[in-house]
Parts: sequence; C-alpha cells; structure tokens
Amino acid sequence: MTEADHARGTEPRLALLLATNGGLGLAPVASGTFGTLAGIPAFWLLSHLGGFLYTLAWLLLLVIAVRVSDRAGRYYGVADDGRIVIDELLGYLVTVALLPFSWTAAILGFLFFRLFDIAKLPPASWFDREMKNGLGVVLDDVAAGIYAALALRFCLAIFT
Repeated sequence: MTEADHARGTEPRLALLLATNGGLGLAPVASGTFGTLAGIPAFWLLSHLGGFLYTLAWLLLLVIAVRVSDRAGRYYGVADDGRIVIDELLGYLVTVALLPFSWTAAILGFLFFRLFDIAKLPPASWFDREMKNGLGVVLDDVAAGIYAALALRFCLAIFT
C-alpha cells in the first residue's frame, strides 16, 4: 500500500485481499492477467458442481465481487484500480461456465477472456467508461466473459 492509500482511512483488509484475488492483483505488471490466473483453480473446483450449484456459487461470487470492488475502489481512490482483479475471476468463470474441466478449456478460456477483456467490445466499453463503481468494474468483465465463452465454445466444437 502506498502512503496515499493509508491516508484514506482504515484499511479494509478482507475487501482488499478478496479484490486482489489473494494478492495476485498486486503484481507489478499485467495485474489483470495475473488476477485471471485465480480462475483456473476456481474453474476446476466449480466444474465438479452441477449447473444449479455452479450458477448459485457464481451469483454469490458476483455479489461479493461487486461489494469488494466498490470498497477497494473507494479505498484506492480509483473505481477500477489495476490492483482490483476479482472482476477478472468473475469474467473468466463466465467464459468457462458449465463446461467440464479440461486443460484445453482452461487455457483457451484464459486466452480468449484476456483478449476480450483487453478489447473491451460493447457493452464492456460502456460499463468501463460510464459505471465508475463496483458494479461497473465487474460488469465489463462479465461482458468480456460472454464474448470469450462464445469463442471458446466455437473452438471446442470445431477442434475437439
């Protein structure tokens, strides 16, 4: 944490721990890419659940992500601070939602998600530009995850 971060008040340790995916968002470069890495073990864990439980777990993570992203953004003084990467986890989990775990799906999903997260196609660009709060931070990655899910499923259907 920088001095400016500490000057903003009490450090919300749990919110920052969650918002940074256990510290992955603190990587000095490509924090979003490092933050997305948390999605691979989460995909493996959630892939063992049925569709209903996967969806329920994802919705719970969505609520948590919006809250901690908002709290961390206020603490850092920037709604979508680069250290906040829990949104990447949510977006990646959209990309691989309801697929059985395989390394092919995990890695292709990772690559497609990063591509669409960086590209910020509409409506992701709108959420990123217009919604400067936890919900906007998360929704732009959910939108990228939907694009990535379509690309992933197309590739899996064609090549496997």
